[in-house]
Amino acid sequence: MEILDREIDPEQAWMGSLITAIAALVGSAVVFTEQVYYGFLWRYFWAPVFADAKGADCVAYLRDTGEVVEPATCGLQNAYVASPGYTTVSTVAYIIVLLYMLVGVYFLLDRFDLGPVRQFVAALVPFMLFGGAFRAVEDSFVAAQFAGVAPPIAFPASALLISPFIYFTVFFIALAAFLLSKWLQWAGMTESYQWPVAGFGSLAFLGAFGYLTALSVTTDYVGSYPLVLIVTIGLATALSVGIYYGMEHYKPEYNAGTAYVGLIVIWAHTIDGVANVIASDWTRAFGISGPGYGPKHVVNRIIIDVTNAVQPAWLTDIIGDSWTFLLVKLVVAVAIVSLFDDEFVEENPNYAAMLLVAIIAVGLGPGTRDMIRVAFGI
Repeated sequence: MEILDREIDPEQAWMGSLITAIAALVGSAVVFTEQVYYGFLWRYFWAPVFADAKGADCVAYLRDTGEVVEPATCGLQNAYVASPGYTTVSTVAYIIVLLYMLVGVYFLLDRFDLGPVRQFVAALVPFMLFGGAFRAVEDSFVAAQFAGVAPPIAFPASALLISPFIYFTVFFIALAAFLLSKWLQWAGMTESYQWPVAGFGSLAFLGAFGYLTALSVTTDYVGSYPLVLIVTIGLATALSVGIYYGMEHYKPEYNAGTAYVGLIVIWAHTIDGVANVIASDWTRAFGISGPGYGPKHVVNRIIIDVTNAVQPAWLTDIIGDSWTFLLVKLVVAVAIVSLFDDEFVEENPNYAAMLLVAIIAVGLGPGTRDMIRVAFGI
């Protein structure tokens, strides 16, 4: 009874449950290799990354022979087949993992004095841009393979630059920058940690973007379509600013809790929406040849499928079928911003900061990747 009466430390409970879950998953994969590892972990999580890194339409685990192959056709029988991108199973699993890991991040942030919520969130925005650019760097590796050139980082190491693993990669890089910046503040070398964090993130982004720019000048497999960047950023900024100040005029209470961070939230998801529309429907208008780009996310595919089912074919031929994804992004972004009222942010600053960072990251990261990928034709 004495043990039951003790209060359970939330951090210890979280860490204990994490270790237990990992041990159970690893144990199950070892004991039931084909069913758990190949039928679940490999099929829905590792194989899509493998196929993405190889630039393959799909990869398959042949249950009869135990071989992993890149088949000529993806409609194999008696095999676990996986394609690049997300499935309903992997999407749900990643959402669960994200929510679970956010609890751990909250415990971590609770150990620090973050200062003003808005400044903390804004300081991390360059790292989200870096994440998208870093992911596009891996796209250049695939383009290099198709051109018969050995990429500087080969699979499986390149998996660290592919979703979902890149989220962990960027997180630990950003965490290192945050800890170093807090040390600089503690040592009296800077008055605030936010500017160093933003500086480290900006340097990382410029490094990744500069690498792609250099490839566009020195190789044939990376192109250069700067108008894509101009149109994407320009249109996303115009829409975001218009919506934000429209809210400020008609519904000022929506912006009360987040202020300018609300604008960043809307801009992040508008970048994602505009980049998707251009990648899916308008690459030819920018002079980009090739097979084009298609949606890899389940929600995106569902929205496009619904649009095609409702929208007349003649209209789709004119405006495309991905514009509704941008519309959904705008509506969802405004709805999210409206939830962060002044009272919530003031009473739960670290929790609000963590949520805002995550919300911006899941929009700006993929959106930046899509924008940069199309801008370099990779």
